[in-house]
Amino acid sequence: MAANSAYLSHPFKTSVISSSLAIAMGLSLAPQAMADDSELANIERLEVHGQQTENRNTLGSAENLLKGQGVDFSEAGGVSALPILNGMMGDRIKVLVDGADITASCANQMNPPLSYISANQVTTAEVIAGVSPVSAGGDNIAGVIKVSSLNPKFGESDSIKWNSGDISTGYRSVSDTLLLGTNATVASKNISLSYQGAYEDANSYKDGNGDKVIDTLYRAQNHALTAAWRDETQQVAIKLTHQNIPFQGFANQYMDMTDNKSYGALARYQLKLDDDGEFSAQFNWHGVKHEMGFFTPEKTGKMPMNTEGDDYSYQLHWRLPMGDDSTLLVGQEFYSYHLDDVWPAVPGTMMAPNDYININDGERRRAAVYGEWQQDLSPSWWLSAGVRFEYVTTNTGEVQAYSDMPMMGMPNMDAAAAQAFNEMDRERNDDLIDATLLARYQLSANQQLEFGLARKNRAPNLYERYSWGRGTMATTMIGWYGDGNGYVGNPDLKPETAHTLSAAYKYNGDSWQVSTTAWYTAVTDYIDAEVIGSFNRTSSADGKRNILQFTNLDANLYGARFNALYQFAETSTGKWQVLGKVNVTRGERDEGNEPLYQIKPLQTELALQHQLGNWENSLSWQWVATKDRVDDRRLENETDSYSLLNLNSSMKWQDLTVTFAVNNLFDSYYELPLGGVSVAEFKADNTNGFNQIAGAGRSFELSASYAF
Repeated sequence: MAANSAYLSHPFKTSVISSSLAIAMGLSLAPQAMADDSELANIERLEVHGQQTENRNTLGSAENLLKGQGVDFSEAGGVSALPILNGMMGDRIKVLVDGADITASCANQMNPPLSYISANQVTTAEVIAGVSPVSAGGDNIAGVIKVSSLNPKFGESDSIKWNSGDISTGYRSVSDTLLLGTNATVASKNISLSYQGAYEDANSYKDGNGDKVIDTLYRAQNHALTAAWRDETQQVAIKLTHQNIPFQGFANQYMDMTDNKSYGALARYQLKLDDDGEFSAQFNWHGVKHEMGFFTPEKTGKMPMNTEGDDYSYQLHWRLPMGDDSTLLVGQEFYSYHLDDVWPAVPGTMMAPNDYININDGERRRAAVYGEWQQDLSPSWWLSAGVRFEYVTTNTGEVQAYSDMPMMGMPNMDAAAAQAFNEMDRERNDDLIDATLLARYQLSANQQLEFGLARKNRAPNLYERYSWGRGTMATTMIGWYGDGNGYVGNPDLKPETAHTLSAAYKYNGDSWQVSTTAWYTAVTDYIDAEVIGSFNRTSSADGKRNILQFTNLDANLYGARFNALYQFAETSTGKWQVLGKVNVTRGERDEGNEPLYQIKPLQTELALQHQLGNWENSLSWQWVATKDRVDDRRLENETDSYSLLNLNSSMKWQDLTVTFAVNNLFDSYYELPLGGVSVAEFKADNTNGFNQIAGAGRSFELSASYAF
């Protein structure tokens, strides 16, 4: 396998991706991530340990891997939090799972792409924030997250034999969570067959005061089967996936997930061309049936919502060396997404007699081509330039409200809105042109400067354009922000266009490793929201929420990251080092400099790390500043500063790895700055208004993994 590893790797895990990673964000300076002098020609990547065998003791959702790589999350369900890069979340980030583009088929984005893969299934993960090269993906302005589980392992024998496997289990006390995972592979020189599985079951967790944070319970399982074949010049892999989430609580939404079943199929072909060139073709399908409603006494109600979504896509990529010092990357891609979102009638209530049709035969299609040039200008300078064009078209059919009749003697706002929506031309077409310029300058054997400039675009999603309801109930079913407000779509939304400038410096010495990054993004036609109404289901002013309509405006986001690792001792007691991180992000609208929603305040981390043979320990202190810059349009809450102390210890004996951790060691109470409000708590007792969701209290965590 070693002889073929160069052409069997993905064509776009090249220096251009590596460069953009270091340019766009501060890197987690784990010792294994730093390059030695012989590797300085390659910029380091934000990468989860490259092989599954090194990652087998990680269980739970994939977000647990990415948090350590500089990705923040907007809290939602236990396996469905939305990633945030450079202050932007949701569809502004392109998340690719095994190279496939999966769309969140839910008005609340309860089933985002990362929810379809578990941490123990991930073999590699790349985070490309801000200035991502055009070859990494389009239709995003914040960056690209690429997670992969498709890494076929082959053996040395001509016949199929056992290759490798592992089984893992874990427990978390704060939520009484049970985690299970397993991987198994049989292989020959030319054939590989593998299975990956994960299961997670959790109750609602407790906060630092010992109180239950209601409606945070969930259960999930993911399965994948992979078959691969190769010869000296080519490889074919087929992967089949299945997910089942029978329930998942969403404390910051009015609804919960009552079922989510998905199936997927992927076929990938890779070919080694002459002169070290590479070609790859991939075909993807992912289908999901998603249901929302209520399943727990922690948040009661009666209202079904059913969604079906299908993603189809293909990608054709070429990597063509153009001499000793340059490479050309070209590609052609096509994506087609289909969505139906229907809310069945509930006889005997105001949600009758018709089914409420929210999205009817919704379609979103993207056709893309790109070209990217990489050039070694000199021993010190490296340059990459790329252009990507995408044609995006969206459309949807006619819709209907629960009823065409007046509601309790009042005008039926939804019926009028449905009629107006059905009478309009709903097809929209967008032309997106992305361009990136990346440069790297080698100051010395252990110092680098990196620069990036990018223009990137994202077209509105189907819910942003076609959510048509105007009544309070209908609008509060729309939105993935966890703010308790209601949202109305806007068919005339323009695509977002972001111009990003980024610069980074890296130093890699014998004892010190330092990375610092600064970035600035100006977004034209940023998709935000304007207040068009309000509602209050209580007699208290604290119960007020707004109804907002998606709109375009201009915004600016900027920030800086600093990471440093210092090894201060290596003796008979082991290797000792200190890790420090600082991250600051700001985001505001052009007009009035109003803060954007869900911008995390200043955060820092200081960790003492120790390693003695196969025994590794870490004591980390995290501090997050007061959040006092909040979005008044969304009635965003302020949050107090807090600090957490976390302890982690891991020991490996031959093929057994055991990890023990205590998170939030002092059982501190704190509120999540990006957590949104607790709608579940408000429904249980609305006298206190909409409070911010509290973070988890002290948790004793134990996991074990055995390789065989």
